[in-house]
Amino acid sequence: MIAPALPLNEAARIDTLRALDILDTSPEERFDRLTRLAKRLLGVPIALVSLVDTNRQWFKSCVGLDATETPREVSFCGHAILEDEVLLVADAALDERFHDNPLVVGSPNIRFYAGCPLRVANGSKLGTLCVIDVVPRSPSAEDLQLLRDLARMVEQELGAVQLATMDELTALSNRRGFLSLAQHTLSLCRRVGTPASLLFVDLDRFKQINDRFGHAEGDRALRDFASLLKTTFRDSDVVARLGGDEFAVLLTNVPPQQSNEALARLQQAVDEHNRSSGRGYDLLFSVGQLAYDAARHPSVDLLLQEADALMYQRKHQRRATA
Repeated sequence: MIAPALPLNEAARIDTLRALDILDTSPEERFDRLTRLAKRLLGVPIALVSLVDTNRQWFKSCVGLDATETPREVSFCGHAILEDEVLLVADAALDERFHDNPLVVGSPNIRFYAGCPLRVANGSKLGTLCVIDVVPRSPSAEDLQLLRDLARMVEQELGAVQLATMDELTALSNRRGFLSLAQHTLSLCRRVGTPASLLFVDLDRFKQINDRFGHAEGDRALRDFASLLKTTFRDSDVVARLGGDEFAVLLTNVPPQQSNEALARLQQAVDEHNRSSGRGYDLLFSVGQLAYDAARHPSVDLLLQEADALMYQRKHQRRATA
């Protein structure tokens, strides 16, 4: 058996999956109807919407199989998300990657597999729509196109889920997405003893941009600032627009000195943007910087509240000295 490799964008891919807040949720008809359709139209006993998590594949929808998840290392879907096209395994017993796989030599005795990667807006492949049989098969070109078409429909449903956790203007996580992803991240930090820091960022004088230049320009300022945040911080950092002109960045495995260095890079990037933008205004911001303390911050909300208060202190100090 050959375990699947990790995609090059694995950290960002997992962040995108977690931000959907879809793992370990109840079955939903909008996904179940598509797996039922795939099972019936392609004449297979098993059809799945499989989402590839860090160490497992979890089935958002599953017909013909009692399991809800399997380890990622034995998953066919872990291989499928490395592909741009349908991964087709006509006979798993003859494929060196799978011939001795526990899912082949034992239940559910997979012999045929076809999985189409599921992409979301940022290009991440979160899992697959896959069909499985216990006998070898050679699907037709029409069968494979049907699987692709059904996969696009699953992607549309995932896109609807993503809209609920993503800020449409900036393409960052929104407050709901941030709370979900940050809670998972902080739980992991507690478990392994990794430090984390929160930056609560607020644009200064944003109302003046709207009042003087109009709301369309205000939207552009928000998008520009969001882009600077994304390019300054790492893929593993959680960056979100909480609402209005408020943003948050959760940094993990970063001691205070490195957090300060990241803030300095952000300031440098904003200064360079202001010099070159020619928009008639500068992007200015205030930050509340706070180290995560598991005892003092049992919830993400409490961490945000304390960082928010620190940010307003910094803002008032800047106004008093301006």
